[in-house]
Amino acid sequence: MNKSIKLIKFVVFLLFTQSLTAGEGMWLPLLLESLNEDEMKNMGLKLTAEDIYSVNKSSLKDAIVHFGGFCTAEVISNQGLLLTNHHCGYGQIQSHTTLENNYLKDGFWAMKKSEELPNPGLFARFILRIEDVSADMLAGVTDNMSSKVRQSQIDKNMSMVRAKFEQDLPAYDDVVIRPFYHGNQYFLFITRTFNDVRLVGAPPEAVGKYGSDTDNWVWPRHTGDFAMFRIYAGPDNLPADYSPDNKPYTPKHSLPISVDGVEEGDFTMVFGFPGRTNQYLPGSAVKQTVEVLNPAKISIREKALGIIDKYMRNDPQVKIQYASKFARVANYWKKWIGESQGIKTTDGLGKKRDLEAEFTKRINANPKQKAKYGNLLGDFDQLYKDIEPYALSKDYFDEVVFRNVEILRAAGLAGRMVSAFENNGAEGYNNMKQRLKAGYFDGFYKNYRPEIDQEVFAALLSMYKENAPFKGLSSPMDKMMGMRDGMGDFDALAEKLYAGSFMTKQAEFEKVMAMKPKEVVAAIKADPLYTFTTEMEAAYKDIVEGKYNAYNTEIAEKQRLYMEALITVFPEKKMYPDANSTMRITYGQVNGYTPRDAVYYTPVTYLDGAMAKYKPGDYEFDMPAKLIDLYEKKDYGQYAAENGKMPICFIGSNHTTGGNSGSPAIDANGNLIGLNFDRVWEGTMSDINYDASICRNIMVDARYILFIVDKYAGAGHLINEMFLVNPKKMAEVTPTPPVIPKKNKKKGKIRIKAPDPKQ
Repeated sequence: MNKSIKLIKFVVFLLFTQSLTAGEGMWLPLLLESLNEDEMKNMGLKLTAEDIYSVNKSSLKDAIVHFGGFCTAEVISNQGLLLTNHHCGYGQIQSHTTLENNYLKDGFWAMKKSEELPNPGLFARFILRIEDVSADMLAGVTDNMSSKVRQSQIDKNMSMVRAKFEQDLPAYDDVVIRPFYHGNQYFLFITRTFNDVRLVGAPPEAVGKYGSDTDNWVWPRHTGDFAMFRIYAGPDNLPADYSPDNKPYTPKHSLPISVDGVEEGDFTMVFGFPGRTNQYLPGSAVKQTVEVLNPAKISIREKALGIIDKYMRNDPQVKIQYASKFARVANYWKKWIGESQGIKTTDGLGKKRDLEAEFTKRINANPKQKAKYGNLLGDFDQLYKDIEPYALSKDYFDEVVFRNVEILRAAGLAGRMVSAFENNGAEGYNNMKQRLKAGYFDGFYKNYRPEIDQEVFAALLSMYKENAPFKGLSSPMDKMMGMRDGMGDFDALAEKLYAGSFMTKQAEFEKVMAMKPKEVVAAIKADPLYTFTTEMEAAYKDIVEGKYNAYNTEIAEKQRLYMEALITVFPEKKMYPDANSTMRITYGQVNGYTPRDAVYYTPVTYLDGAMAKYKPGDYEFDMPAKLIDLYEKKDYGQYAAENGKMPICFIGSNHTTGGNSGSPAIDANGNLIGLNFDRVWEGTMSDINYDASICRNIMVDARYILFIVDKYAGAGHLINEMFLVNPKKMAEVTPTPPVIPKKNKKKGKIRIKAPDPKQ
């Protein structure tokens, strides 16, 4: 074969592999110009890197907020209107819901600003600027330091860096420093936080949660997963605590909204705050996740969900009380199932092993690299073998004691009041009491049913006893049941503990909390559920915690070195940092995918598909009568697709994860085209191993959001706040209803132009 043919084949190979990986990565907006701008423009982007992220002028980043610290939202009007997911605002919607005003079932729309509802504790956080502070953070750090000494030096450096940047900041701004590439690099974020965030609108669950748990993580999807909030500020447009005198925030930038829709191949960009990924784990870690840890967590949550679902289906009040909790528990239960299946389907573990084989080949050819990195993979194999029973025990303890049995978590939190009193007297107790009261207990009993929790307790403690690797972990329940071997009567144990505890009864709990600090502490310590919880925790700490932490610390240090090794050994690879709840950009295209043989999923769904799933009275697939009427009349206004149908969702190859919920899907010109809310089930393993063949993020089409707000809710005043654009058509758009801003009055229409990317 001659050289020219070889070169052509190599170029074709590069183009093929690049097309497969297009969309992978969660990139820091600060570094787009140096790392990503050319590729993004080749994929269709019309903006510059500075249009996306700039400190000196308005840019896209100024419309993106960290919503409550757990989701993303974006500003979509010059009056501080926020768009995020229905499931991100679910807790706030639920908190305002009663049987008389059932905003979960019926939806909520504030028809004027005075009707918008405050949400104590909810915040919207902007990023003002990002800086690379690696040199300062790693000053004085050397390769021969132990992990403990290394971290001590980094902590000292962090204090100095924070002090340097904090000295001129106002109280509402803050400094956040995060490690990247497993501690090989550090970036600093200057943030600004607004604490007056009010609920503006939310569709009914039959729109915002359509398909509920059956369709969660699934494509095709027909869920209008959106809600609207508004940021309020003081008279100077700066953050202020809630006050009825606060004014809607005027942002530096708000996202125009495209009504042109999407088609396969369109450029898409998702801007947000992804929570956590682990793309650079060794194969031994992935194998343990798929074969050991995920199956255990799946089985525990499956048992709990089955019990809760039984009660929710039989009682409307329970459905209201447990809706948010059920969704929270079910979310990762289903995600773990898809993650494990996706890794197996795409041979994710085999790809890890192939990478490690090439890694080994390269370092063996370089004596210096072999001396420094040669033992890493073998060390990982041994460490993950050693940590496995402790990691499995930790997952069992976390899932049973502190996640899925509500009263055990409550008892654990009550123990903080005991510790605060014993360590800092009445003052420490009172401070902790107020924190827990405001942050947890004030809302706990509103949505708590002891009979449900008691049944979950009995079922999960039985699993814990039978399956946790170290049998000593169950010694507290063995003692209470008076047994040494066998499974015992967990129903009887649950009944005894729940009946004897004041914590399971709101009136008794409030009566105890009204006592003097010393008396409250005595009552807590005498409570059988508190005693049981502390003994379970003590057994866990004695048997598991120390060993787990020691192994985990060693693994973390090896992972830092492995990350350094990957960057060194594969200099041709453009490696992105794992997600860590900091601002990121991911970009891709609108694309369908093939989940299995002979099946291809197209990238857009329509209201026709939602109607095909419609089941009257079903809590997952019921539909509001008005939406059905609009469908039957085909009354879609200006929001219909060119084929006359009403689009609902679309998918793309953007690399997303938890925390990206509520992130805007942005087109090549910087316009909002959709709202990210999920991933396809086959590709949930993207947190560990992104594969462009099946990894897709799911987005609500912006046109469906506008249609629901306008035609279904009749909230045209919100549409009139927004800037609707036609970047593809350059055509006229008629707002519905025809309430025309004064400056745009002209023959009853608004002339919509494709925005200048530089604006």
